[in-house]
Amino acid sequence: MLDKLREVIDPEIGVNIVDLGLVYECEADKGHAVVTMTLTTAACPMGPYLLDTVEGVLLRQPGIESAEVRVVWDPPWTPSMMSDAARAQLGWNG
Repeated sequence: MLDKLREVIDPEIGVNIVDLGLVYECEADKGHAVVTMTLTTAACPMGPYLLDTVEGVLLRQPGIESAEVRVVWDPPWTPSMMSDAARAQLGWNG
């Protein structure tokens, strides 16, 4: 499922949420999927869009009948959580 979550692109940044380091955990059991994730900031204007999109991606997976997206703020997101691919895509070397 984590690979499918790479389809969810943060429209403000243009990078998928997995490579941005926003997804902390993704699991499924007995047809129920749970994603634990964060946002770049608590005031992220794209937050509702991202959460709805994540839920939609989960519900399109075979065998998944229900989905839950949990937003956490600890640990807080920092740019250091981005993958090397995200850093390269953004031209960020730090």
